[in-house]
Amino acid sequence: MFTKFTPEINKVYFINQYTLFQIFSGSGGIQVDFKNYFDWQNKAIYLEKGQYIKFLSNDFSVLKMEFPNEMIFKNKEVRVLFKHLISLGYINFDTSHYFQKVIDQITSNQQIDNIIDISTKQWYYQNPFQANKEEYQIIFDTKDVIDEQYSSNISNREIIACIGEKGYNIQSLIKRKIGVSVNSLLSNKKLLESKKEIAFTDKSIKEISYDMGYNDPAYFNRVFKNNVGKNPIQFRKDFDYKNRDLFSQNIIELLQQYHTKERTLEFYASKMNLTPKALSKKVKDKMQTSLGKLIRYQMIDTSKLMLSQNLSIKDISLEMGFEEPNHFSNFFRHYTGESPSQFKTSIVS
Repeated sequence: MFTKFTPEINKVYFINQYTLFQIFSGSGGIQVDFKNYFDWQNKAIYLEKGQYIKFLSNDFSVLKMEFPNEMIFKNKEVRVLFKHLISLGYINFDTSHYFQKVIDQITSNQQIDNIIDISTKQWYYQNPFQANKEEYQIIFDTKDVIDEQYSSNISNREIIACIGEKGYNIQSLIKRKIGVSVNSLLSNKKLLESKKEIAFTDKSIKEISYDMGYNDPAYFNRVFKNNVGKNPIQFRKDFDYKNRDLFSQNIIELLQQYHTKERTLEFYASKMNLTPKALSKKVKDKMQTSLGKLIRYQMIDTSKLMLSQNLSIKDISLEMGFEEPNHFSNFFRHYTGESPSQFKTSIVS
């Protein structure tokens, strides 16, 4: 049921039906709906129709499964796998051995249903928003209304009226559990859909502004620039959906070659025949991240690989250019949440 593919660097893969991605290896990050993620290791990632995924290096090993039956997704509890609020929806299969066992043995549609069931239970077990099931349903009911009505200039009060209070102060619940207001969820949805229309269609900015519920295209331009840092025309040009150039591939190849020894913007700018300022801006425009983050996560990927090969922490720290092993350990813990020794132990277990 799973299909294996090797994604092209920086290519946009549109999601046309509910899809599960299992990413085994790769260097660097993935991008989903204009956000970059570097913590995809050992996670099963669920995406829904209308989203996209992009891989920011050329060495990813990926399995994906498209679910043929959409009826199961009418179950409201299953929404937690696909309704991404402030982060990427995922299942950490490191903590669910049964989940991985089922994935490894898929032969029938019944087992596909089992994956959804196991994933949903695991998501609630992970409980990222520290909420009970009734609170989750209210949060996702709110998100459903926003997804359906975002372009109609619906107000916060009207969103809540569509749901009913159900004994909760919905504004307070959402702010407390996911850290953003209902109004922010609505604004973020509008902004995301605006970005998609600008990046992936040939519609005029004026037409897009009307589609998004703005009566004044000039106001839409100001709102977009205030949130994104560039106007819609600049955003469309920089995303460069149709004419994917080799910039992203070139910078990733340089990082793969030199990241253990060279960490400065000036070094990579020289290699790319750009000024440091120009390189920094181009990385941000093309890859929606910073060069510093790309370097750090390349270092983490390499460190994890060497740890899995049972090299000593001292040898790894020297190879990675750290003067002392404890400097490397502090770096690794800061960006992964665990020490190198803890990571090695988790691999063995």
